[in-house]
Amino acid sequence: MSSPTTVGFIGLGAMGEPMAHALLRAGFPVVAAAHRNRTPLERLAASGARAVAHPGAVAAESDIVVLCVPDAPQVDDALFAEHGVAGGLHEGSIVVDMSTISPVASRRFAERLAQRGIGFVDAPVSGGPMRAQSGTLTIMVGASDEHFARVRAVLEAMGTPHHLGPVGMGETVKLVNQIAIGSIMIANAEALMFARKAGADLDAVREVLKSATASNYVLEQWIPKTWLGAGFDGGFAMDLLRKDLAAALDAARSLGHPMPQAALAHQLYTLQAETDGKRDYTAIAKLYGAQEH
Repeated sequence: MSSPTTVGFIGLGAMGEPMAHALLRAGFPVVAAAHRNRTPLERLAASGARAVAHPGAVAAESDIVVLCVPDAPQVDDALFAEHGVAGGLHEGSIVVDMSTISPVASRRFAERLAQRGIGFVDAPVSGGPMRAQSGTLTIMVGASDEHFARVRAVLEAMGTPHHLGPVGMGETVKLVNQIAIGSIMIANAEALMFARKAGADLDAVREVLKSATASNYVLEQWIPKTWLGAGFDGGFAMDLLRKDLAAALDAARSLGHPMPQAALAHQLYTLQAETDGKRDYTAIAKLYGAQEH
């Protein structure tokens, strides 16, 4: 009987730590290293992971290495800096990047790793920390058929993977989601603040809109938990949405495809992020006069 696949994990942040715990619960041996903060690594080690000194050491002990970091520069650093993953992996290993970055960058990383005989899969996720904890993330995957087959069980430990095509297509579809939610949230904020200004009860407005043509997930599920519920702290940081929209605009430029609405959304979030960048992106409602609870 073959030994279980050892999974290396780089990036134990708000999403990465619960994703790594999901891998442990599924029975995968996990190897990890700290980046800036050792506390998540210590919690993971207490659950059975092996802690090592740096990403290169993670790679040296792993068959598959998962990355979950903020943006393309951090992916580049994790892969190719001194003591990076690329230096520790052996030929035939696979890197699975679960960060949300530009598909242009994903294809560039894949080409560099292929020169070393290392596979690359892009697999960004949707669902937030709560679904990361329960192992029920939606995972959008760009990979060759061969590489997807090899990493599928690892991905299934963290959620439901959807193989969407070659490298870069996972990121493309994730950015489609981000383009949509970025603009939909602004439309929700503008409309609801119009309703409030006119004297309407927002709970009543939302209840009507659930069965009207304006119904949408952000309005029905997200806004009540954040802006109209617990407030703007926590949730999905506006700075991360801004980063995702920038990645989408970068990819669109490479395709010669205009996206004026996404560009406007990026500018509006950039304006509000001066004060609320680390808070949930529903804080864009403050641009239209929403008040703190």
